[in-house]
Amino acid sequence: MPTEPDPVTTDEHTPDGPPRALLIAAVVVAVGAIAAVLAIAATRQPPVQPVVIASVPAPKADSSTCRALLDTLPANLGEFKRVAAADPVPPGAAAWRGSADNFPVIMRCGIDRPAEFVVGSPIQMVDAVQWFEINDPGIDRSTWVTVDRPVYVALTLPKESGPAPIQALSDLIARTMPAVRIDPNPAR
Repeated sequence: MPTEPDPVTTDEHTPDGPPRALLIAAVVVAVGAIAAVLAIAATRQPPVQPVVIASVPAPKADSSTCRALLDTLPANLGEFKRVAAADPVPPGAAAWRGSADNFPVIMRCGIDRPAEFVVGSPIQMVDAVQWFEINDPGIDRSTWVTVDRPVYVALTLPKESGPAPIQALSDLIARTMPAVRIDPNPAR
């Protein structure tokens, strides 16, 4: 007589592994942790590197007029934020950066009168300060120099920077330096 197999006893209460709720909770926590790491990585900015400022003759950079201007420089010039300059920092110089991939805004106080600034040169008035633009064709930045203050202040900025940096600096210069009569080089 054939023997019948033993009936398999199954206990519905005997788990085959961890409870389903625990597995779901573990998956949710893991996905949340991955999402948090990705969100932090996406918003993290690389550290701002100091700006290298080339040295140019600036015989009045240590003057009290330039020191007063440097002491009152704003943290922002429009969308550009003040950044440290790399050593050696030229006297009378400061820098701002909009983003890591564009040219910074660089200010130099106490420079020599530009050789290009001659009688009849076009001057632009920005918020009570007269500026002369030094044209360098083929370069994607421009340099503007104040010509009606006791010291010459140069502002070099990316062409796409818009008017905000020069307006902010003009306002500060007008408040910290008295206006003087312009003194261009003789016409060539």
